[in-house]
Amino acid sequence: MTDNTWLDRWNDRYSSEEFAYGTEPNTYLKEQLEKLEPGSILFPAEGEGRNAVFAAIKGWKVSAFDISSEGKTKALQLAKNNNVSIDYQVGELQTLNFREEQFDVIALIYAHFPADIKSSIHKALDQYLRKGGLIIFEAFSKSHLDYVLKNEKVGGPKDIGSLFSIDEIKADFPNYDSIELVEKEIELNEGLFHNGTGSVIRFTGRKR
Repeated sequence: MTDNTWLDRWNDRYSSEEFAYGTEPNTYLKEQLEKLEPGSILFPAEGEGRNAVFAAIKGWKVSAFDISSEGKTKALQLAKNNNVSIDYQVGELQTLNFREEQFDVIALIYAHFPADIKSSIHKALDQYLRKGGLIIFEAFSKSHLDYVLKNEKVGGPKDIGSLFSIDEIKADFPNYDSIELVEKEIELNEGLFHNGTGSVIRFTGRKR
């Protein structure tokens, strides 16, 4: 079950008129999608829809979910503004009606789930990706805490358990061939809450 404090936090963040992380897609996601022929794609923890809408503009058949109804409202408005449609559901993964091997790509972009469930969600998502399909992942690394101490505006969780390591990604996605798996320092300029230098894990993996 979702902790109500967690849900309230995201509804509060997404309830303002401005987009928390902007309306432009994440750079890494954009780079990866531009290498691919459009197909079906799932965005877990998609928030206000910037990445889902970008994929839809590029011709992908887009599904997304989040626990925040406020996020969905903003995402559907952004889709409408761009003359595209996305299938956006509100709820936790186990309550949603995705099918096995439904997607060609699953994109996890700053999908920081609570520490006690993040690995189980990754493992559950695997069933919805077809063999040969791709995971595209970018999120803050465990090293990122040092960056937050220097600059809170860079954003990201402040508890180490919600952050990621290369070893965790390997453990969560054991049946994938790694196209890229790196920890690196990047410059972020995404809306109100991702600004400055941070440390991320980037992973693109193909399901065996």
